[in-house]
Amino acid sequence: MSKSRLEWKVGLFVFIGLVLLAGVLLELSKGLTFFRPTYEIYLRASNVGGLKTRAAVLMSGVQVGTVSDIKLAPDGKSVTISLRLYKQYEIHKDAKFLIDQSGFLGDQFVAIEPTNNEGETFRDQDHAEAQAPFNLQEFTRSATGFIARIDDTVKKLDDALANVTRLALNPETLTNLATAVGNLRGFSERALVVVDNINGLIATNGPAIGHSASNLVVFSQQLNQFADGLNGVLATNRESIYDAVSNIKTSSDTLKNLLGDVQAGKGLAGDLLENEQIATNVSQIVQNLSITTSNLNRLGLWGILWQHKPVKANEPPTHTLKTPKELSE
Repeated sequence: MSKSRLEWKVGLFVFIGLVLLAGVLLELSKGLTFFRPTYEIYLRASNVGGLKTRAAVLMSGVQVGTVSDIKLAPDGKSVTISLRLYKQYEIHKDAKFLIDQSGFLGDQFVAIEPTNNEGETFRDQDHAEAQAPFNLQEFTRSATGFIARIDDTVKKLDDALANVTRLALNPETLTNLATAVGNLRGFSERALVVVDNINGLIATNGPAIGHSASNLVVFSQQLNQFADGLNGVLATNRESIYDAVSNIKTSSDTLKNLLGDVQAGKGLAGDLLENEQIATNVSQIVQNLSITTSNLNRLGLWGILWQHKPVKANEPPTHTLKTPKELSE
């Protein structure tokens, strides 16, 4: 074998080895083979986190493509992610695109979550929206502020507990509380004794209480009967009662008129009230009648009419009639 032919064979062997090594490297680096047809779609996201090119695109845990390119928008507010997907996988436009992470410290990838698989499927050069990945640093900053607020709350709670211990749980308050509990216990014991006494009184005087209750029932029945009888009497004598009330009203009106006439000076009573001379005479007559009745009670009728005097010689007996005034003197 000539030297040139041996070199040619060695070169061919090295070339084939390099090709095989390149293929293995492509498979191990999650790249695409050159023999599988693909199509490209573009995702728009506000932040890609640590996502890199050649990252995997997984749907239900199965790799369906890779990230071919990541570009920042001209305004710097969004990022466009180019996905190169295997053409054998059809993805409906109602699917959700997420930027997820393998484990806590693993590589980030694009996750596709199918929903109802309704509507059209993505075609080459279509666009979609992607949710921003979980930002651990932002979460840490938020958690730091939240922990600071928790520390502040715990401090305030400690101060409140200290104030409660100082004001409400001091020895004086605890002593007063113990005294109140003791008083309450004594009161409850006395209340139990009173209840026992009441129960004993009821048990001892049960027959009397029952008899009293029976009497009360009988009395209530009699009262109901009396009320029924009274209602019957009122219903029977309604016209008579109405006439009596009418007569009373008429009499009161007449008496009112009579009193009005007296006040106005009409009639004998009015003359007596209005004429001072007649009123004086009537008063004098009443006084004389009072004296006369008094003398009648004291001397009798003949003692008033006749006053006996001793008879002198040759003088006929005389009897002098005294006035009621003289008799009273």
